[in-house]
Amino acid sequence: MSQAAVDPLFRPFTIKGLTLKNRIVMAPMTRTFAPEGVPGEANAAYYRRRAAGDVGLILSEGTVIDRPASRNERDIPSFFGEAALAGWRGVIDEVHAAGGRMGPQIWHTGATHGRSGWNPPAPKESPSGLNGPGDANGVAMTEEDIADTVAAFASAAASAKVLGFDVVELHGAHGYLIDQFFWQGSNERTDRYGGATLAERSRFAGEVVAAIREAIGPDMPLILRVSQWKQQDYKARLAPTPAELEAWLSPLVDAGVDVLHCSQRRFWDPEFPEIDGENGLNFAGWAKKVTGAATISVGSVGLSGEFLASFGGETSSPVGVERLAERLEREEFDLIAVGRALIADPDWVSKVRAGETEKMKSFDPASLAELV
Repeated sequence: MSQAAVDPLFRPFTIKGLTLKNRIVMAPMTRTFAPEGVPGEANAAYYRRRAAGDVGLILSEGTVIDRPASRNERDIPSFFGEAALAGWRGVIDEVHAAGGRMGPQIWHTGATHGRSGWNPPAPKESPSGLNGPGDANGVAMTEEDIADTVAAFASAAASAKVLGFDVVELHGAHGYLIDQFFWQGSNERTDRYGGATLAERSRFAGEVVAAIREAIGPDMPLILRVSQWKQQDYKARLAPTPAELEAWLSPLVDAGVDVLHCSQRRFWDPEFPEIDGENGLNFAGWAKKVTGAATISVGSVGLSGEFLASFGGETSSPVGVERLAERLEREEFDLIAVGRALIADPDWVSKVRAGETEKMKSFDPASLAELV
C-alpha cells in the first residue's frame, strides 16, 4: 500500500467543535471484561494502546444504562454508578494522555439472548416481550418503563460529558432494544410506540435522541449506530427503498443526531443495487445522501473474512484498504470504523499509514479471550 493510496484515510475530519486527526474509528466491540460492570486498569490500557496506535476516534464497547435488565451478559460494563463511572474516568484519562479521542457507546440489550446463558436479575424488557418473530423473552415495556429508559439513556450521556468524553454514541442497531422498537418483527405494540410504518416505530428512538441532546447540550457530537440486519435475522431490511430510509433516519437527525454509524456486514456491498448497480452506494453512502448527515461506514475492514464467520472460529488474514480509501476519496461516507483488525493489532492504523502490510496481524478468534 503506497502513501498516496491510503492518504484519504489520514485527512482530518471535523464535526462540530471536534477535529479528528484521521478518518479511522475503532468500532464498538463487546468484550465482557468488566467484572460486575466496572472497567478497570486493564480496560483503560486496552483503549490507550489503540489511541497510541493513532486511531482517530475510539468508540467503546457497548456500555449499559441504569435499568434492571439492560445487559445480557454479567461482565458487560455499566455507564452508571459510582464505581463504574470512576472506571470510565480512568479510561478516558488514559486515552487523552495518549492523544486520542473517545466516546462511550450507550446501550440496552433489550430482549436479546446472551451467549453464556447468564440472565439479569429482572425480566428482560422489549417493546412487546419479543426478541424477534415468535421468540418470546421477558416482558413488554409499559409507558412508565419507556419513560424511565429514556431518562436513563439521557443520564448516561450526561455522565459521559461530565467525565470528559469527546462524543457519545447511541446503539440503535443489531436487534438490541432501540432496534427492537424499529423492527416490526419485535414491535407489535398498538400504542404510540408501535405502528405499521418504520417512521411510527421510530418514536422511542426519537425521544431518546432528543433527551440525550438536551442532556449533553448543542455542541457535543452525537452518533447513532443503525443497521438493516439483525442478529435475529441477517437478511432483515427495515428500509427496502431510499424513500423509506429517508423517512426513518431524517427525523432522527432532526432530533439531534450528528453522525449516522451505518453497520453492514461488508462495507463494499451496495445498499440498493437495483437503483445504482453492483458498484453503487453502500448503506452509509445512501444514509448520507438522503439525510445530509455525516456517516461512518463499517463492515469487514482490513480482513479477508467477514465478522460472522469469526464466531464460528474462522481466522481472517490482513488485506489492503485501497478500495476503502477510494470510496472515502469520493466522499461516499466520511469515516470508517474498524473492528476485528484492531482487536488483533492495536498498531493497525500506524501500519496502514506506513504501508507495512507484511507486519499486520491476522485475526484469530482466540484473541477474544483476552484484552490485548
